[in-house]
Amino acid sequence: MRLWLKMLMVLGLTLAILVPLAMVRGVIGERERYRADAVASVERSFAGPQAIAGPVLTVPYVETVQVDQADRDGVMRTVRRRQAGAWTFFPTTLTVTGPLMPTLRRRGIYEVRLYDWHGAVSARFDARIPAAVAGSDRVILEPWLSFGIADVRGIRSTPRLQVDGRDIELREGFGAREANGLHVRLAVPEAGTRLQLATRLALDLSGAESFGVVPLGKANRIDIASPWPHPSFQGISPFSSRIDAAGFKAQWRVASVATDVQRQYLGGRMAQPLDDGVRRDPSTPTTAAAAAGLEALGIVLTDPVDAYTQADRATKYGVLFVLLTFVGFFMFEVLRALPIHPIQYGLVGLALAVFFLLLVSLSEHLRFGWAYVVASGACVGLIGFYLSAVLRSAARGAGFAAMLGLLYGALYGLLVSEDNALVLGASLLFATLAGVMLATRRLDWSRVGSTPPVRAE
Repeated sequence: MRLWLKMLMVLGLTLAILVPLAMVRGVIGERERYRADAVASVERSFAGPQAIAGPVLTVPYVETVQVDQADRDGVMRTVRRRQAGAWTFFPTTLTVTGPLMPTLRRRGIYEVRLYDWHGAVSARFDARIPAAVAGSDRVILEPWLSFGIADVRGIRSTPRLQVDGRDIELREGFGAREANGLHVRLAVPEAGTRLQLATRLALDLSGAESFGVVPLGKANRIDIASPWPHPSFQGISPFSSRIDAAGFKAQWRVASVATDVQRQYLGGRMAQPLDDGVRRDPSTPTTAAAAAGLEALGIVLTDPVDAYTQADRATKYGVLFVLLTFVGFFMFEVLRALPIHPIQYGLVGLALAVFFLLLVSLSEHLRFGWAYVVASGACVGLIGFYLSAVLRSAARGAGFAAMLGLLYGALYGLLVSEDNALVLGASLLFATLAGVMLATRRLDWSRVGSTPPVRAE
C-alpha cells in the first residue's frame, strides 16, 4: 500500500509544480508585452513596419447617364444625371530594388530592429483610354499616379520621381483615397489615345521590424539585399535567395495571375505591413491598417534566439523535467530503500521551476546561451548540494546533479533544434523508460509494496 501511496504522492507533486510553471509562463507573457510596448514607443518616434504599393495610374472622368428612379407618386421615370467614374491601370512591369540597412535601437533593456531602405521603384504603363461614345458627353479629368506607403513618417529625404525621364514634383497623399502615400498629377489624355509611361521613384525609407512590397504589376520583379543574417521571408517565397553570415539577397519574380492583389486594390484595400510577430494593440494605426490591407511579400528582420520565445518553449518541457527527476528519486527509494520526504520532493521541484524564471531574467541581459548556462549551472549546483545531505552521500548527490546536467543539456538541444524537437523528445522519453525497465527488471514489486523500506547503511 505504501508503494501506491508514494506513487500517488509523486504524481500529485508533479501536478502541483504546474502552478509555479504557469506563473513563470505568465511572467514571460508579461515581459513580451513590455517589449511590444518598447517597440511601439520607438515606432511612434521613428516609423513602423513599412509596405510599398504602386504605382497605380488613375484616370477620372464625369459623364451623363440615364437612370431609373421613382418619383413622389412611386412611378418609375428615366432621368439624366451626372456621374463620376475612373479607370484604373496597373503597371505592365514593376521593378523594386535597393539595399536594406538594419540598425538596432535600445529602449530600456529591449532592442528594436530598425532599417533604412535606399531603393527605387520603376514601372512601365501601357494604358489605352476608352474611345468616346457617340452622343456621350463624357469629360476626362486630370489623372494621377499614386504610390502607397504604410507609414509616410519613414520618408527620410525628398523623394525623386521621374516620368519619361522628366522630374515631377510629388504631392502628399495617395490621390482621391484616404490613405498614406504620394501622388503626382499628369496631363489630361485624349479619348481613344494610348498612354505609355515609364516612371522611376527614388526613395529613402525607414521602418521597423518588417519591409513589404505589394506586387501590383502584371510582371513584378523585387530584388532586396541586406547585411541582416536572419531574414524571415513572408508572403510569396523568393524566386531565389542566398543567406549567409554576411547577410541575404532575395529575388522575387511574380506574375499578376499568381496573386489577388489587383482585385483587392479595386475593392478598396491599401498597403498592409507584414506580420512581424510583435503583439501590438489592435487599436494602433499599423494594426488597424493591416487588418484589411493588400497582401504583400517581403522580409521580417527576425531574431533567431529570441529570449522569450526560447524560454516559453523551455517551460513547455518543465513538467517533463520535474517528472523525470521525481522518477529518479522514486527509483532511488525503491532500489536503495532510502526514504525521501514529500517536502524534499517539493523543494527540488520548486528549484527546477525557479530555473525557468532565472533563465528569463538573465536572458534579458545576456545572450540566451550564456543565460542558459548560468541558470542551469546554478540550479544543478544547488540541487546537488542539497541532495548530498538528503541522500546521505556526496557521491549520490553528485550523481543526481550529473543526471540533471544531462537533462538540461537535452533540453537545450530541444530548444536550438526546433525541426528535430519531436524526435529528440521522444528519444529522451524512450531512453528514460528503458533505463527504468533495465534497473527494475529483477525487482519484486509485490514485496516492495508490502515491506516497509529499510534505511540503507
